[in-house]
Amino acid sequence: MAYSIMLDAGHGGQDPGAVYKGRQEKDDNLKLALAVGKILEDNGINVSYTRTTDVYQTPFEKAQLANQAGVDYFISFHRNSSSKDNQYNGVEVLVYDKSGIKYQMAENIVGALGELGFREIGVKERPGLVVLRRTKMPALLIETGFINSDEDNKLFDEKFDQIARSIAEAILGTLDQETVEEPLYYRVQTGSFRKRENADRMLYQLLEKGYPAFLLHENGLYKVQTGAYQQIGNAVNMEQRLRDDGYSTVIVTR
Repeated sequence: MAYSIMLDAGHGGQDPGAVYKGRQEKDDNLKLALAVGKILEDNGINVSYTRTTDVYQTPFEKAQLANQAGVDYFISFHRNSSSKDNQYNGVEVLVYDKSGIKYQMAENIVGALGELGFREIGVKERPGLVVLRRTKMPALLIETGFINSDEDNKLFDEKFDQIARSIAEAILGTLDQETVEEPLYYRVQTGSFRKRENADRMLYQLLEKGYPAFLLHENGLYKVQTGAYQQIGNAVNMEQRLRDDGYSTVIVTR
């Protein structure tokens, strides 16, 4: 499957972002977004950008561009700042909430940058950010060090190519994990019914006896199944327990 990702270079145009000793965040963001995008493209990802030049867009416009393009992921590049120079340093990735593949991708990015020498601040929830709240696809915002930290700027400049590659490889690695085929599970089926009430009757009976039972609606049938095992031996043991308890069973896979 060919994934599509929109990369967003934060700020731009009349909005420089954070500024430190003449260094403007918008420039670092664009440079890194383009570098990461090139690596992703070379690895078969369909990459698009909110901007490739020094133009201004509101956060709403950035989110709208991603939604209109219908991309699979949205990744925004930023650099952090603090009230006092050299007060803090480190990388963090912001997400709407800590769930799903976006959280795993964020964790992988933080870890990859940590290996290059950045302090790992971690992954933080920021549901109020427009580019995380208004995008319809998994979205994350990377804060690649503090722009008013001499230590972080030194890392950003001296290890720029490694930073771009580490972020890209963390993204690609996460996507590879997602496409790995799910493991085969063995389940024990105790009944298959056309009428929901018959299936419910058996389901409640099993639950009352302490079995890990559940109901699956598939192809017009209500199937009562018990357990989900990766080892066939465990499924066989459950099947025998159910048979001993008077149930007619069959082992199925999913």
